[in-house]
Amino acid sequence: MSQGSIYKRILIKLSGESLSGGSSRSLDPDTLNRIAGELKEIHASGTQTGIVVGGGNIFRGLSEEAERMDRVSADHMGMLATVINAIALRDALLNQDIPATVFSAIPMQRVAEDYNQRKVLKCLMDNEVVIFAAGTGNPFFTTDTAAALRAVEIGADALMKGTRVEGIYTADPEKDPSAEFLPRISYDEVLQKNLRVMDQTAFALCRENQLAVHIFNMEIHGNLLKIIHGERIGSVVGGQND
Repeated sequence: MSQGSIYKRILIKLSGESLSGGSSRSLDPDTLNRIAGELKEIHASGTQTGIVVGGGNIFRGLSEEAERMDRVSADHMGMLATVINAIALRDALLNQDIPATVFSAIPMQRVAEDYNQRKVLKCLMDNEVVIFAAGTGNPFFTTDTAAALRAVEIGADALMKGTRVEGIYTADPEKDPSAEFLPRISYDEVLQKNLRVMDQTAFALCRENQLAVHIFNMEIHGNLLKIIHGERIGSVVGGQND
């Protein structure tokens, strides 16, 4: 951990859509390179980094396309989509000389390491970026839940959730211009106000383990680096001092 960094280890949750960069393509090379560049800055700071990436840019289990499918089949397809994204992100990181390893919750040894907590911790301590794919490996659980679970398992200091908005609002700011921005909020307030920070299972894990959740705009370059250096960017839910 470098001087000025307030976190030794973090877990970043990226949506699959964030890898498309708003284009019609599932994966946008320029966007992948931009995200890899930001992660390179985090890596250079010495902050150990794990990443959970979604698969919504390729296939989402809960979608119109999947509404007539068996839920288990649809969720398995979504998990496989996250593996594609994880491999693409790993390739972008390796192209910038950042060591990175993909661990999959579904065994597929030819394309990714099987998830193993001890191996993951060793990679992190060796300053490799670790990318978690295939969610939890089980249907009916979102990648938000996978992010919360992996963050707890690796002993992350905080869970960083990159979004397209500045943080948490009382309503969707893209639909309601009067929505109020909430820079700091407790776990209880999130429940009382029924705010859609993450799904309830993911949120329950964070609350039970006093894991702080940072919600921030990943599309603004430098936000993530500012957060790990202690600047007040985005919104924070809970943590040890909730």
